[in-house]
Amino acid sequence: MIYPSIDKLLNVVDSKYELVYIAARRSREMTKTDFYQMPLNKYKSTKNIGRALEELAEGLITVKREENNE
Repeated sequence: MIYPSIDKLLNVVDSKYELVYIAARRSREMTKTDFYQMPLNKYKSTKNIGRALEELAEGLITVKREENNE
């Protein structure tokens, strides 16, 4: 995977595991609903998993953080 870079994506999420989970979930959503947040010609990737990563890198997907009340 060349674009988006893993370094840029890890600034958005805490771990590679979380990144995989979010991208897979969004990719399945794209496949099921055919809803894309950008015009199809704006994506560099042709596959939904790559498109999900691009959306994450562009800030179109927000990651909610849980607060620990310890």
